[in-house]
Amino acid sequence: MVLEIVATDGAPNAIGPYSQAIVANGFVYCSGQVALEPGAGGKFEGGDVAAQTRRALKNLGAILEKAGSAAGKVVKTTVFLTTMDHFAAMNAVYAEFFGNHRPARATVAVAGLPKGALVEIEAIALR
Repeated sequence: MVLEIVATDGAPNAIGPYSQAIVANGFVYCSGQVALEPGAGGKFEGGDVAAQTRRALKNLGAILEKAGSAAGKVVKTTVFLTTMDHFAAMNAVYAEFFGNHRPARATVAVAGLPKGALVEIEAIALR
């Protein structure tokens, strides 16, 4: 099996020893994305969870595009929130991004996220 590393300037560089995504066996495995602005030196876009969700999904979309996939080919996402109080705001932005497409999803509350983010989203998609 050949593993293909995906990297794009349309999303923030990995902030650790991992890839933005890996393609294997026709699937794209995207690392979790937070609201870091590409090329902005670690700056967050927006302060509230809706703005951070929008930026995280834009980052995810750029990675999917670079990998030869798209939002409509996502089969599973995992959303990490620092509090479930943010669920409704995240969910509204998430619904806008995916439109009528409804990938499987898990949403989990966590004690903390990298760089103080309020939300992180990872995805698995078909290529």
